[in-house]
Amino acid sequence: MPKRLISLDVLRGITIAAMILVNDPGSWDYVYGPLLHAKWHGCTPTDLVFPFFLFMVGVSITLALGKRMAPGGNTSGLAGKILKRSAIIFLIGLLLNGFPGYDLSTIRIPGVLQRIAIVYLACSLIFIRTDWIGQLRWGISLLLFYWIIMSFIPVPGIGPANLEPTTNLGAWLDNLLLNGHLWSASKVWDPEGILSTLPAISTGLSGVLAGHLIKSNIDESQKVIWLFVSGAIAIFLGLFWDLSFPINKALWTSSYVLYTSGIALQCLALCYWFIDVLGYKGWTTPWVAFGINALAAYVLSGLLARFLGLIHIGDQSLKGWIFDNLFLSWLGPYNASLAFALVFVLCLFIPSWILYRRGIIIKV
Repeated sequence: MPKRLISLDVLRGITIAAMILVNDPGSWDYVYGPLLHAKWHGCTPTDLVFPFFLFMVGVSITLALGKRMAPGGNTSGLAGKILKRSAIIFLIGLLLNGFPGYDLSTIRIPGVLQRIAIVYLACSLIFIRTDWIGQLRWGISLLLFYWIIMSFIPVPGIGPANLEPTTNLGAWLDNLLLNGHLWSASKVWDPEGILSTLPAISTGLSGVLAGHLIKSNIDESQKVIWLFVSGAIAIFLGLFWDLSFPINKALWTSSYVLYTSGIALQCLALCYWFIDVLGYKGWTTPWVAFGINALAAYVLSGLLARFLGLIHIGDQSLKGWIFDNLFLSWLGPYNASLAFALVFVLCLFIPSWILYRRGIIIKV
């Protein structure tokens, strides 16, 4: 096995580039359908981005912590280091949510980085305390538990269990415990809410299990086959479960976990086969540069987007001025919006490339 799994860095780099792309169009009024989340039930290419990232968090846990857990490895203070790293990622998410005003009465508490922190914490602790069978049981149990509480437990003060945006059990709990600190677009529920974090942990555990397979001593071609077949089974089960518990990113339904984890498994299988097994690495460098500093690129993208909105030229934000004058002036609105997003990704690639060339990996 190579010191670093290049295919994982590449897939992570592609994923973080896609995450920045879909988060930063020139105008939200003009976005091609595949670059938007499904309105509620269903799954678009954009809905694959976040679960892919959590899946790769899980793979990284197995590859990194597995060395510490191996015979002769140093496990001293490991749980404390996991907790510290999780807390730092969570805090960075809060700082990014509050920037620049930091109104503690309304700051959004959930978020992308916050979910990553919790999933990393839960999956890491499960990893260091169980074997792969225990991790599989945890993943399945969380999916079943979430399905039961969302599908069968009545919503207090509302009525029967349901999966509607504002009246489901998850939205009720978010509004009860985090009222005033939720996603500003909804105010009464959050796509990274409390209950939906439980199945998100299963997404991370699917990556943990994939990591076990990659670390195993079986033939590399067999690893690819098992990754691909496991992905196909997960996709089938997700689509089957979708018939009664619809695939839904905002709710992070159990069917959504299986479906997206299955696709992630197959994408990792393809990348692993072509890059790490067959050695086709000539095209990978830009994606590796993005992938090894993915969290830093994400945070920087959030800060840059905020600055573009805060700075004004006349009565327009700097972002609006750039979009109108450099893109919309010669492109149709949808292509202009997409071109802005692509240039935004390129701007984030530059510091990532500089860090990569200097051998700097920003860790927390």
